[in-house]
Amino acid sequence: MAQLAVNIGALSLKNPVMTASGTFGYGYEFADFVDLNRLGGFIVKGTTLRPREGNDYPRMAETTGGMLNCVGLQNKGVDYFCRHIYPRLVDYDTNVLVNVSGSSPEDYAACAERIAALEHIPAIELNISCPNVRDGGMAFGVTTEGAASVVKAVRKAYHKTLIVKLSPNVTSITDIARAVEAEGADAVSLINTLMGMSVDIERRQSRLSIGTGGLSGPCVNPVALRMVWQVAKAVHIPIVGLGGICTAEDAIEFLMCGATAVEIGTANFLDPAVTMKVIDGINAWCDAHGVEDIHDIIGALHD
Repeated sequence: MAQLAVNIGALSLKNPVMTASGTFGYGYEFADFVDLNRLGGFIVKGTTLRPREGNDYPRMAETTGGMLNCVGLQNKGVDYFCRHIYPRLVDYDTNVLVNVSGSSPEDYAACAERIAALEHIPAIELNISCPNVRDGGMAFGVTTEGAASVVKAVRKAYHKTLIVKLSPNVTSITDIARAVEAEGADAVSLINTLMGMSVDIERRQSRLSIGTGGLSGPCVNPVALRMVWQVAKAVHIPIVGLGGICTAEDAIEFLMCGATAVEIGTANFLDPAVTMKVIDGINAWCDAHGVEDIHDIIGALHD
């Protein structure tokens, strides 16, 4: 059996498979389907300084090869998370990460500071790329200045492992990656959802309440792979790859393109046990190909 352990900054993962925020609840909802302790880590749903109601319904729509969503970071706020959710997560033998979002650099920093006080949360994923909110979110992630401002503010308040989640809805994702690296990001994760739309031609209306939403699933996979490959050549920090990963083979593609770890998102809705199958599949592939250490295939794509 291959050695699958990897590191993201100071964060040690027993294998490179994590789950994507917004697709795995708070983790414990999946405990009947998967052994959470086998995961490299799981990332809980987006958390903000203050409670958010999210967008009006409808806010999900199925598309060819994927899905659209405009949930809008619905959550009860960081204080509720600390009091009521965190106690249910402390006994898992894996990494539990919190996805942090906000409406201003100060909001992000204040939320991150409260998460930093939680002993059993070793890292956060900073969401500067959510396309489904009217203030904050992706607005910070589409310019180097905006991305840098949030990371700079959070870095002053948060001293554990900081992963910054990047938006694909940009002209040059490598420029954004370099900007957050320069401000102290320990890693980047990419990609978040692509902006998309679906129309109900009988009602002559969008199928989503706010018109557009984030597109995820297998249809975004080639875009995500391309961006991971580009960013891997542009920065010196680890990359977490995500975007349409459904199988071990999909995950291995991301690793070969330069990702140190991966997140599985939309596929969790189709098969709640998919993460276990991906971990087992990576092991089987490595055994079949004589790969003794997962690092032997990270960034192994031939130019």
